[in-house]
Amino acid sequence: MAESDQASHTPTEIKLHQKSKLLEIAFGDGSRFNLPCEFLRVYSPSAEVRGHGPGQEVLQVGKINAEITGIEPVGTYAVNLAFADGHDSGIYSWDYLYDLGSHQEALWARYLERMKEAGASREPTSPMPGAFENRPKSK
Repeated sequence: MAESDQASHTPTEIKLHQKSKLLEIAFGDGSRFNLPCEFLRVYSPSAEVRGHGPGQEVLQVGKINAEITGIEPVGTYAVNLAFADGHDSGIYSWDYLYDLGSHQEALWARYLERMKEAGASREPTSPMPGAFENRPKSK
């Protein structure tokens, strides 16, 4: 990557919109992306999600309510995102965030297809039906 390309992949602005659960990120080349927290969570660059090699990816299910609870800079090249579910081990480089934004539609379609193939849901798993019903009242 040429030096001028690298400079354009440095963010000029990063905003977390907590209500809409979006991370808005603008880059020096004029690109601006609105990346949903769920999308960032399921495409975390962590080994927990990506595995340690090809074919070891772990499908992330039940993340529709994903929320970012913290953003910490990592040097001058990345951020670490902390999520409400406790996941905080992914380091999102500027290039990775740019790539996610540039290919968001195709990546999201691929994720939804993998979910369908696995018979999985974006909804969080709920407790077993009846798990909290008919409990005797304590005295």
